[in-house]
Amino acid sequence: MLLDLDARPDTRFAHMAARDRAVRPAWSVLVPFFNEQAFLTRTIESLAAQSRPARIILIDNGSTDDSAAIARATCDRLRLDYLLIAEMRPGKVQALKTGLRWVRTHYVATCDADTVYPANYLAAAEALLEQDGCVVAGAFFAPEQADEATRLKAGAKMRATARLLPRQCHTGGAGQAFRTDALRRAGGFDADLWAYVLEDHEVIHRMMKLGTMRYSDDMWCSPSPRERDRASIRWTLVERLMYSALAPWAGDWFFYDFLASRLRSRRLVSQSIRERAFQTGGQDSGRTMGAATYPVCG
Repeated sequence: MLLDLDARPDTRFAHMAARDRAVRPAWSVLVPFFNEQAFLTRTIESLAAQSRPARIILIDNGSTDDSAAIARATCDRLRLDYLLIAEMRPGKVQALKTGLRWVRTHYVATCDADTVYPANYLAAAEALLEQDGCVVAGAFFAPEQADEATRLKAGAKMRATARLLPRQCHTGGAGQAFRTDALRRAGGFDADLWAYVLEDHEVIHRMMKLGTMRYSDDMWCSPSPRERDRASIRWTLVERLMYSALAPWAGDWFFYDFLASRLRSRRLVSQSIRERAFQTGGQDSGRTMGAATYPVCG
């Protein structure tokens, strides 16, 4: 059965599969996407193969391609327990905020729509989150075809870095998993708290007020190798050095005074992650959402 839900102010449509509702899984997986038709199928297939059952919550952030149709068809084909939502306000923070509202499970992972996850990914995250004091688990990135020795080397490097700089985030949102109650107590994803890029680091800053972030050799994933026209959406060298040297002791000052003002001056708000200035299919270079026009990206 497919259930059509009434639209909310920030949600245009939702579709929910009804497979096995009698047993609630321990996991929800948030997958925000914008024009990801080339990669989304493989991401969903890798999440479907997880050894831990999960509800997949896909958030379409205003795609202009066939991403939403592909997401729905793939989930139906694989008979997944899923929710497909449209959040038309642009920006990953808005998409994650909307997705988190629908989470009813003990754990929640944020996954990128162009990333492949090994079958033990959620199980490895759960093993970390079950440790005393751990509120967030982080993955390292490795090529999908990398051999075990290469992955172990990457995992050892990640763990060594985390030991050296224990109060910081060392992985992006494609590789983060949370205890849901702790994430909500920390404020979740909210543009009123943080409306800029690097939201994956800022949310970990708040999470670490409640507990620790941990890594393991078993928790890894493989982002797509595509080229990205996003050179400006990065730390500057000064910002990176300041984060490494001061963030653990500077507290909120680093993010909300120092870094926020610098990102604001460069106009790196959350929707800037869409900065590719092209769109296949001969579409215009911008589209109107509400009263504002945002770049269309491929």
